[in-house]
Amino acid sequence: MAKGFNSRGMGGMGGGNMNNMIRQAQKMQQDMLKAQEELESKNYEAAAGGGVVTATVSGKKELVSVAIDPEAVDPDDVEMLQDLIVAAVNEALRKANEDAASQMSKLTGGLNLGGLGL
Repeated sequence: MAKGFNSRGMGGMGGGNMNNMIRQAQKMQQDMLKAQEELESKNYEAAAGGGVVTATVSGKKELVSVAIDPEAVDPDDVEMLQDLIVAAVNEALRKANEDAASQMSKLTGGLNLGGLGL
């Protein structure tokens, strides 16, 4: 028999260890799918301009709503209002991304699975 191999598999790893690893991987996959569903059901809110513009995005990274205080509407300075909307939406998206990364990190023990599309 070749060195490093035995009748139970390669390198002395018994079939039980491989089955255990497969079960653990399947459980991690199920946990990740559940966490992803939970994240997608959440909403993330952020404000800009001292709260005159508030944006809400979903965990699916879709804009759900934008609330604008009438005091923020200045017909002579539409650009400022546009900038506040962009800032609020981007901050809400940042919060959603940060929460997703945190939740996935808890499940993967800090493994970087970004290259796997996770």
